[in-house]
Amino acid sequence: MGTSLKKRILDLVTTFYLESHDFNGIPYGSLRAALGAADPSVRKSLGMLIKERKASVVFGDVHPNPNIRALPDHPPEVQLEKIASDQLLAGCIYPLPGHLESVVQASHLADRPFTRMLALGEPQLVHLAFDLSVLEYYRNDPRYLYENDDIRGSICISDNYYESESTADLDKIVLDTFGFAYDESFNRAVAVFLRYLSDLTPEHQQVWRAKLLKGVYRLHPDYYRNTIIGDFGERISIFNAFIAELRVINAMAAAMGRQPMFRHDFADHKPRGFAFLVRPTLKEFNDFVLTLDKMISDNINKAFFEEDVPGETEQERKDGKVVVQRRGTLAMLEDWIRTYFNANTWEDINEALATLKRVRNLRQSPAHAINEDVFDQKYFHDQRQLVLDAYSAIRLLRLVLANHPHVRRADIEIEEHLKQGLIWSF
Repeated sequence: MGTSLKKRILDLVTTFYLESHDFNGIPYGSLRAALGAADPSVRKSLGMLIKERKASVVFGDVHPNPNIRALPDHPPEVQLEKIASDQLLAGCIYPLPGHLESVVQASHLADRPFTRMLALGEPQLVHLAFDLSVLEYYRNDPRYLYENDDIRGSICISDNYYESESTADLDKIVLDTFGFAYDESFNRAVAVFLRYLSDLTPEHQQVWRAKLLKGVYRLHPDYYRNTIIGDFGERISIFNAFIAELRVINAMAAAMGRQPMFRHDFADHKPRGFAFLVRPTLKEFNDFVLTLDKMISDNINKAFFEEDVPGETEQERKDGKVVVQRRGTLAMLEDWIRTYFNANTWEDINEALATLKRVRNLRQSPAHAINEDVFDQKYFHDQRQLVLDAYSAIRLLRLVLANHPHVRRADIEIEEHLKQGLIWSF
């Protein structure tokens, strides 16, 4: 009788799981009603299935929704304690991979590899890691709305293309959320929960499977907090911090009674290329340098300096003629700081100014040479160091302006992330 009831339980649990819309677990009350068996007998047989690792119970205490097996289960001994209590009444029962592998045919969902993983019992919020280049497919395709703040992102087909007859149904996809993850060597990867991968069309599941990485990749700490714990992030990305510094600097300029130091603060629209690279190539790196320099030297407003420093220089040519040349914004900035700011030590300021010039020089280098594109993992690390140095330089510029008497008396809003340095540099 016990063995028969145990088999009936496993069959009902398996059928419910595989035929449900989202690979749901069967609620305990529904299971009992379908069996028509006494509660003690059902609990006993269910305990046997848990010990045999053929079934598990989700109680809604690790993840609030027990109707999906979102995360790995409690250990069997913990489940056995809970099924003896009233907690079982709120639980849902699931078949486990060892059993599902024996009943799910090899051809089932073969064209949807991530959906098949769910059919074989993988938790829905397990994350898989992918090569960053998979994002290029969507970032470079104008049909998709691609968002990415270097901690989390999303992808979806835009309304115009969704409604267009020229867009194949296979390309009408939505990826509600993706994040980033890192291996022990700090190599970066795209991280997506299995639940969202399963929603992709078969064709796009194949695209992602081709970029699947092996090994252990841990979720970005704030992406984990947002999506798994359901808490607020602790820090902001270094790119968002950079833009926030531009806003504060312009607010300080206004307190000084001057024009903005930067013509644009990009608060409402972060440049698309102002993010970590998705492919480690020379071209991607050079494109980033171009964007960064446009946000710094090209963005400095000469009107900020008023008449404090000259905007032009006179140079005598070999033929004796005097030529008037416009000064660069970085030269004017350096001149202004050295003229009007008193520092106990110039070491940090010199380093900051050198960084801004280095960005400018890096931009100019590919502009006058024809370079073959190069794929090299070093560009990931080169870019990360460059943005760290550039952020430090902009932050120091903000600290310089903070010493102006008008700024000290003004009520400049500086968010806590900037004050406390709560910034993710990866």
